[in-house]
Amino acid sequence: MTNIVLTRIDERLVHGQVGVQWVGFADANIVVVANDEVANDEIQQNLMEMVIADGISIRFWTLQKTIETIHKANDKQKILLVCKTPTDFQHLVEGGVPITAINVGNMHYCANKNQIAKTVSVDGNDIAAFHYLKDHQIACYIQGVPTETATDIFTLL
Repeated sequence: MTNIVLTRIDERLVHGQVGVQWVGFADANIVVVANDEVANDEIQQNLMEMVIADGISIRFWTLQKTIETIHKANDKQKILLVCKTPTDFQHLVEGGVPITAINVGNMHYCANKNQIAKTVSVDGNDIAAFHYLKDHQIACYIQGVPTETATDIFTLL
């Protein structure tokens, strides 16, 4: 059975907060980065590997490879699964990846997005994906670091 201990949306994917704080908090021993671009970019992979704590494995998979492979995980693998967008997670859920809750970390502001929290900005596509996830009984909460109080994203949309 797949042992996903934390799922997180973070446009930066793996950085200090994810590679150290969230890995430790979730007691993860492997990080799976599900992102089509990064799966084929060794430079980005090398940068992310540098911030992972010693003894923690990391994999860089496309969304499709994640769908096809994550079910094969050993029970001893405690997986922190990270994607850039709620749409990515929608795709994973549609593909059968067992997700029950999503930690929303960083979704940066840009001209076509509305800021709903300090580190979270959304557009229409993001909102539609969050509603899809809610319709599939997946809790989505904003929490930048483990010491912050989690906020249900649906109270802000």
